Amino acid sequence: MSDTAAAPVSKRVFIDKQSPKAYHALTETAEAVRAVAADAGLDRTLVELINLRVSQVNGCAYCLNVHTRAALRAGETTQRLGVLAAWRDTELFTARERAALALAEAATEPADTAVQESAYDAARQALTDDEISAAIWVAITINAFNRVSIMSKHPVRAIPQQ
Repeated sequence: MSDTAAAPVSKRVFIDKQSPKAYHALTETAEAVRAVAADAGLDRTLVELINLRVSQVNGCAYCLNVHTRAALRAGETTQRLGVLAAWRDTELFTARERAALALAEAATEPADTAVQESAYDAARQALTDDEISAAIWVAITINAFNRVSIMSKHPVRAIPQQ
């Protein structure tokens, strides 16, 4: 086979389209979680930071694309979005945001119990029980959407510059 031969095209099933009832249930869950987060006092920018950080950890290009735009619409800055992957190494995030991001990472990679305990300890110092619950639910929900998009290989299309 030559070096110029085209790579085989992977045909993925868009599971959100193939099983719309299941996907609709997931979107209803996301709506309920957004309401829980708002009721708990998590502002939209923090919810989007959680969505983005989890999507970074999971490597979900589609969700990163969607939630970057949502974060910017919610008022997040490009500077903070640019350093989100290294949030621990900057002072741009509040203690509350750091606690929520640590919980989100622990919910995304739950097998590491030491990380979970550390995240919970930090959360107890900075967040209420309602905020802890909401932050974890946001992380769980975006993890599910990440898996839908990753397994479906949802494409990211260029957006024309305005």
